[in-house]
Amino acid sequence: MNRIVIILFFIALTLNAQQKPVVVLELFTSQGCSSCPPADDALYRIKEKLDTETVIPIAYHVDYWNYIGWKDPFSKKRFTDKQRYYGQKFRSNSIYTPQLVINGNEHLVGSNEVSIYKKVKRYLKETASNSIVLSDVKKEDKSVSFNYSIQGDIKDKYLEAILVINDRTTKVKRGENRNRTLYNSNIAVTEKVISLIDKNSGALELTIPEVVIKEDTLRLVLIIKDENLSVQGGTQIEL
Repeated sequence: MNRIVIILFFIALTLNAQQKPVVVLELFTSQGCSSCPPADDALYRIKEKLDTETVIPIAYHVDYWNYIGWKDPFSKKRFTDKQRYYGQKFRSNSIYTPQLVINGNEHLVGSNEVSIYKKVKRYLKETASNSIVLSDVKKEDKSVSFNYSIQGDIKDKYLEAILVINDRTTKVKRGENRNRTLYNSNIAVTEKVISLIDKNSGALELTIPEVVIKEDTLRLVLIIKDENLSVQGGTQIEL
């Protein structure tokens, strides 16, 4: 009888994990963009105010502003491509910064903090299709390794594993923000994408890029998306 109670208890825990809402905020930004600092500030305030177990903020620094004169040290073509995929989904003729994408389903100007809070509140009423359990997370000098296990249907879905710097201050010498000291937060520095196919667990290792310094605090973020780029679940842990 006790064994049955224990089994039911763990089943209930699993169901609750699956029902927990997740809101992923993906900000596309650049240190070379003069209208981006207010959006970066808004993303920081959201992280500080909202439950980090259910709200996951990430700032992807794109590279198409670099030509103006300031090369954003966090920018990657990969992140620009990610934004372009959303552009195709939203049938946009162009991409822009600062753009905030919510759960892969809709977008708005990233500095529109009032609208962001309203939309987050609405998404927090929805349930996630998948939950992720992390284990054996290890941070070494040059890498982060971990095991993951996913609950829920994984058909036609994929996993994004991202390393994020909590915050960094940069003195910008050129470009639209020249002679300004910028505070950036939730900075994505590397990403690995894994097709789940029919495998709901595994082990991964992420290489810590050279842009990360010893003073940085890192977060590991895992997000599950479907073929339509919509978020189905996610989790994050500070390293």
